[in-house]
Amino acid sequence: MEANLPRITIDTNVIVSALVFGGNSKAIIEKLIKSEFIAYTSPQLISELLEILLQKFNFSDEMTKKVEVQINSLFHIIYPAVEVNIARDRDDNRVLEVAEESESSIIVTGDKDLLSLKVYKNIIIMNPKTFLTFLNLND
Repeated sequence: MEANLPRITIDTNVIVSALVFGGNSKAIIEKLIKSEFIAYTSPQLISELLEILLQKFNFSDEMTKKVEVQINSLFHIIYPAVEVNIARDRDDNRVLEVAEESESSIIVTGDKDLLSLKVYKNIIIMNPKTFLTFLNLND
């Protein structure tokens, strides 16, 4: 069954938004929990996520550890061998590397720089609202 599911790279900002604000980003994580798609991340993106939660949103060490455990159980962890240097922000390049290495068909992000690319190597880049529409159309 997993082979037929869409392969998706979810940017750190979507996970932060899901945890802190809810909304469309939270709905995406709920669909991931229901195994409606396969999600990919990397150790670098997980580190970025945990750092943001600790420093910008004052998550406790205990809460951050719980998030890390959940991420490790929900996401496939990729160790990209490819190196991408097309985005202005180095962290954005890490997202592109995961997407390329995992052969994702979609990157879900709220990052304006990544969204402005629209497509990277046949990988469609879309915001959370558009991704939810995509998933609902393919139910």
